Amino acid sequence: MKGFLQTVAEGRHSRDGEQQVQRHSDLGEVVPEGKDPETTQAEQENTDGTEEAQENGQPIVADFLTEERSRLHETMSLLGLETYCNRKLSLQDARQISFDSMKNWAPQVPTDLPWSFLRKLLALNSEVRNTTLLSDLPQDDRTGEKETQVDEQEIYWGTSEDIYSLTELVTTPDVPLNPLDLLCALLLCSDSFLQQELLVKMSLCQFALPVVLPDSETQNHTFLLWALRGVMRTWWWQSPGGPRTWREESLVLTRVPIISFARMDISSHSKSHLLNAVMSPSHHQPHDYFCHREMPSAANAREIADGLVEMSWYSPGSSSKENLDVFPEPVAFANLRGEIGSHWQQFKLLTETSAAVFILTDNIGQKEYELLCSLSGSTTRYYLILSPYRGKRNANLRFLNKLVSVLQIDYSHVLVKVSSTDSKRLVKRLQAIVVNVIKSASRKVSLEDMAETARTLGLKVDEDCEECQKARERVEKITQDIQDVELYKREKLRLQGDPWRSIAQVEKELCRLQRAGDSSPEKYKSELRQRLLALRMHQNRYELGGGMQEFIKGIANPSLVEKQYFLGWMKLKLEEMARQGRRQPPEALAPLGPKHSRPAELSEQLWPTSLGVEHFLREMGQFYEAECYLVEAGKMAESQKRFTHFVGLASELVLSGFPLELMDRGTCCVPLRWVTGILRELHARLEGRPRLLVLSVLGAEGTGKSTLLNTMFGLQFATSRSYKPHGTFMQLISVTEDFRQDLGCDFILVIDSGGLTGGAVAARGERYELEVSLATLAMGLSNITVVSMAETKDTPLAALHAFLKLEKLGHVPNCQLVSQDLSDGPVPRPNPRDRKQLLEQLNDLSKAVAEMEKQDEERALSDTVLCDPEKHIWHIPRLWHGMPPMAPVSLGYCEAVFELKRCLLENIRNGVCHQHRDIVHLVELVGRL
Repeated sequence: MKGFLQTVAEGRHSRDGEQQVQRHSDLGEVVPEGKDPETTQAEQENTDGTEEAQENGQPIVADFLTEERSRLHETMSLLGLETYCNRKLSLQDARQISFDSMKNWAPQVPTDLPWSFLRKLLALNSEVRNTTLLSDLPQDDRTGEKETQVDEQEIYWGTSEDIYSLTELVTTPDVPLNPLDLLCALLLCSDSFLQQELLVKMSLCQFALPVVLPDSETQNHTFLLWALRGVMRTWWWQSPGGPRTWREESLVLTRVPIISFARMDISSHSKSHLLNAVMSPSHHQPHDYFCHREMPSAANAREIADGLVEMSWYSPGSSSKENLDVFPEPVAFANLRGEIGSHWQQFKLLTETSAAVFILTDNIGQKEYELLCSLSGSTTRYYLILSPYRGKRNANLRFLNKLVSVLQIDYSHVLVKVSSTDSKRLVKRLQAIVVNVIKSASRKVSLEDMAETARTLGLKVDEDCEECQKARERVEKITQDIQDVELYKREKLRLQGDPWRSIAQVEKELCRLQRAGDSSPEKYKSELRQRLLALRMHQNRYELGGGMQEFIKGIANPSLVEKQYFLGWMKLKLEEMARQGRRQPPEALAPLGPKHSRPAELSEQLWPTSLGVEHFLREMGQFYEAECYLVEAGKMAESQKRFTHFVGLASELVLSGFPLELMDRGTCCVPLRWVTGILRELHARLEGRPRLLVLSVLGAEGTGKSTLLNTMFGLQFATSRSYKPHGTFMQLISVTEDFRQDLGCDFILVIDSGGLTGGAVAARGERYELEVSLATLAMGLSNITVVSMAETKDTPLAALHAFLKLEKLGHVPNCQLVSQDLSDGPVPRPNPRDRKQLLEQLNDLSKAVAEMEKQDEERALSDTVLCDPEKHIWHIPRLWHGMPPMAPVSLGYCEAVFELKRCLLENIRNGVCHQHRDIVHLVELVGRL
């Protein structure tokens, strides 16, 4: 074997002799990844980052703790994040509406970078990793800045020649910050729930996700298991001997082969650039899954991100018989930032969990040989990627031959890039090796499995904190009794279902008196009240079950952190049950294509109603409602009430940003006492009369309503295909104190309605009446209503009907029509004539609704909601740039959504909407509607 390796290498040397003097690779200057070019020579001369070995054969890390701590402190100080090293940033902090929510200009000083990153990432902006400051840009690139910003600078600095210039007074680094340093700094300063949300957004942008977060302050590097819990992956799965079927699963639970890349000493190859090319089809421009040195700012030296382990998952997305995927099955790629010897703990984690490890280096000397010898006996496949003419050729060959038996490798495990023109050949070779590893891999691990290995190696796991584990235990007490979801809802959540539907029907009939027949109205009302009293008394006989008691204890926990973990675990566990219990849709209706192509009735059959946190809160609401009704009817004394504190618990959830159900779609009835009780409790807790602005979104099923709201405001309305609540939910967003006076409100209450039926379904019958009720409530409470649709035919007639009803009451909200592109291909940007044509089609629909309601005067939609095509009709490009599941969110989508958000806030600021309300006024409106 020794002679074989040497002969092949020498043969390559003779054929490519002219390449020996070349000092550049196809990726640019030959420098270690993530290092400054000036430091390359110093590193080659001084490699004391790793001692040769301890007595047990494992290398030790040089003691640079003081220097690393200093770097961390300097980075945090530079970014202005020192305050948040102890008091962590929360999701509520990131969501707040401020002056900056209306701006989209580049950061000017380093302290702008964290907030710019947060805003852009929550808005799914794919340019979030560009850390270039405005002061570093060429003058021609600053023309997009707001004129008001320039004016402010001119007014402040004046024109005097002896005044210091702005660039002299603002302290800026010599070079922009490396994006990975910014990411690590933000994650270190964020609480577990903001970390989780940031990683979900990064996944949607198809960015590699941090798995091991380095902390040079304490050297307690953290495995981010909880932070990754919220990430979902979708792919086409080939069952043995069966057809390709669609699957959706939590990233943490999915077992896949892991392919790891790491650097030993100096390497002229860019690992990240190579990984991006390996994961991308040959006919596509490689997507930047991993940051690499050719990206803006990413060539700058890393200060605190070395030791970071990132992972990116490849998911097959082709359902056709043609093999269009790079890899036939899901596979994960891991990337260790920094040199192996300095981060042995992280490298050891990869060697013990990966199916294959690729090591990039230019030199294999005595130190590198001893380092690799410590891997002897490992069952992992090892591959070496060399650039031999950048290093010491003879030494490389000598130690390579020694490693043959140690690592059980042969020539096929040594990949040599012999010129700057064979990058494509190297990528194809790597892809072929990965395909072979996938097919023969006996080691497939999930992130949960990986976390177990991390614990044995001494890494900290974020889920191991006491609050998280206590919350998980409580949730498992609840979920262990749920074997059949429908049976559990009937036997354990007994106040809902048929009892709640019966009560809703009686309450509606009390308002409408449509079935009185020959009975007098007073007598008929009396009968209905007796029936309602009997139903409420029946509800009140039930006691809280064990699961409900545990749930109430969970949300009543005095520890806010433990309460948040409890709700997070409940959501995750119940969604997992929903995925396991769903019926597999046929290939033709797989939701990787446009969701609105599925008929509503068929969609409901394939995706049956699941169990969610809202069902437990709805049960609390019914206990509260029954008790309040009996007190009002004189059947129970005020002192006998047991569930008064329920509204306080629910109001705390609203204040913490949790989406709360306003109306159940199954009954389309508002639990009036429960909702108004929560609102009154909110009023009391907020100490005064906080000004509210209400924004609602309506639209047909599958037209991107929830995704639109989540992108616009960083909210967490459910968007999973396996589990999607069908009710109407509200979520509260606070406005920063310095912006409240200018905006004119203290909070924005966002209402996400359940999907309505598009115009294709007959606009008659009980279902239509229920949807009109839902639309009337959502619009009636709103200052602004956004109507989302994919095509004119998707316009819910119930929404148009609601407009007509509200006009009679003298309330018409500011209306914004959003036409979202759900097509599979690019669509040209609409022109003003398209907007006018769309408005004409909507006018025809509104006239048809008016005729259906037998109104004497035909009213066009533009007459009803004062719809100006230029100001009230928005076209949003398609969400994905390419075909899912590997497609990232398109930049055009997030930019259009930001512009819509900016316009909405501008309307609020300029008083275009109706007068802002307080909570007391909102309570009155709920009762009237």
